[in-house]
Amino acid sequence: MILNFGDTGSLVEALQLALIRSGYLSGAPDGIFGEKTREALFRFQTSYGLTADGIAGEKTFAQLERYLRGYYKKEVRKGDTLWNIASDNGISIKQLLTANPGIDADNLSVGNTLTVPYSFDVVPTDISYSYYLTKLIIEGLKARYPFIKTSVTGYSATGKTIDDITIGNGKNEIFINSGFHANEWLNIPVVLKFTEEFLYSLINEKAIENIRPSEIINEVTIKTIPLVNPDGLDLVTGALNEGAIFEKAKKIADDYPFVPFPSGWKANINGVDLNLQFPAMWEKAKEIKFKQGFISPSPIEFVGTAPLTEKEARIIYEYTLNNNFRLILAYHSQGSIIYWKYTDFLPPDSLRIGEELSAASGYPLSITPPDSSYAGYKDWFIENYNRPGYTIETGIGTNPLPVSQFDTIYSENRRLISAALKETSLLQNSD
Repeated sequence: MILNFGDTGSLVEALQLALIRSGYLSGAPDGIFGEKTREALFRFQTSYGLTADGIAGEKTFAQLERYLRGYYKKEVRKGDTLWNIASDNGISIKQLLTANPGIDADNLSVGNTLTVPYSFDVVPTDISYSYYLTKLIIEGLKARYPFIKTSVTGYSATGKTIDDITIGNGKNEIFINSGFHANEWLNIPVVLKFTEEFLYSLINEKAIENIRPSEIINEVTIKTIPLVNPDGLDLVTGALNEGAIFEKAKKIADDYPFVPFPSGWKANINGVDLNLQFPAMWEKAKEIKFKQGFISPSPIEFVGTAPLTEKEARIIYEYTLNNNFRLILAYHSQGSIIYWKYTDFLPPDSLRIGEELSAASGYPLSITPPDSSYAGYKDWFIENYNRPGYTIETGIGTNPLPVSQFDTIYSENRRLISAALKETSLLQNSD
């Protein structure tokens, strides 16, 4: 990856964020690689002994990425103590101990390497997201909280990893996903921010809303895939803006000129809507969408040639089959509403839990509109398992929603996810 003066998009925002966190740039990221960003990069490169050319290339990013992952590695020297290291970095000893399990706090071994978190949160909430940034955030959370599990569940159409995070070891599993639709990416930081807050509260024995994470993880296993559609995300936020893959997407979009490109893109990079790929009356969904004119690969609403033809949809399908989810939350936007039902299925506790989620978030419960009622992930989950499943539609307006809505959306869904975790913990005696 190489960024130059004049470049724009989410990767430039990530560059600017790293420069701000490292103290070389002031202000807020704007996604424009202008003179101010270049001057900050010159200073950073000089300080780190790099060629000061104002170009963000491989060696420069190798130094900058610590500020996106949110930690660095430190070799223990004579005289170092945990207290001094924590104090120098503005963090607690608890954070340091958590990131370095098994160390002898009273007798640090000179020459050993410590993982040292920075004082800032890993998850940014004021910039556009990319696959690159999401990947580094997950790595950063794993480093700060090594007791969580992360893994690669599979690969996107272009070979990008689709990663999951697992917290807890309770017998009741909940699955939270986001990023099915490319231009609904604002939910990715919602899910990641909650994950980080949950973990921080866990090690510090604090509550979130009306739950205590230390109690939840004994009853619930939380599984999260924050980014289902990495290729589509990069197209929408400008991380993918040239080359053969971009041109392929542009050609698809040219057949549907009424959809803004790339901001209106929902599909995966093949032009298939991943949330119309599941074997829950897929033929009915095809009939509806074909009548609407979506008969070929499109930025929106194309169901594909058959269920589960797309790698990303099949990954979620198989991931679900390989686990035992008691409840799922599928994050989308927009509408500030909860879709809770699929045809005539009424899983045990689904209405009651839906009402709890509605009360917590302020989002009303609703039936999915008829033209979107089939072949979705939530639909298939309910049909296949007869268990509670919810599509959460966050925010109000046109996708992609502006970052300015994040704080409101997060506050609403901090309460909603907390309520979902509590309700999942109470399902232990059902079925």
